[in-house]
Amino acid sequence: MAGVLLTAALLTVLWWPRTEVTYRSSAPTSVVYDDESLHFLGLVHQHSLSGRHSYKIVIGRDSGLSYGHWVDIDTDLGVKGIESTTWTESGVRVRFPTGHEVFVPARFFLYGR
Repeated sequence: MAGVLLTAALLTVLWWPRTEVTYRSSAPTSVVYDDESLHFLGLVHQHSLSGRHSYKIVIGRDSGLSYGHWVDIDTDLGVKGIESTTWTESGVRVRFPTGHEVFVPARFFLYGR
């Protein structure tokens, strides 16, 4: 009986929903946005209780990446990670090792969105 309970507890811990940031970037100080705030980008890997995985990019003023503008990313791209980010006054371009690129205009992540 103890073995069953231990196995159940271990599986619960392993499958428990969790979130991890697998990539971080911040806008260089040379790029100044209209809201005059520092901005951060992260690739967030979310694990659900059912075992599903999803990836999202979050861009915003929170260095902890708990809020901002969220963009869903195909799991195949997320698993491979981000190759680079290029911050400009018009937005941020994210490049993946596969050659795919995502551009997020600044208007979507300014002023605390």
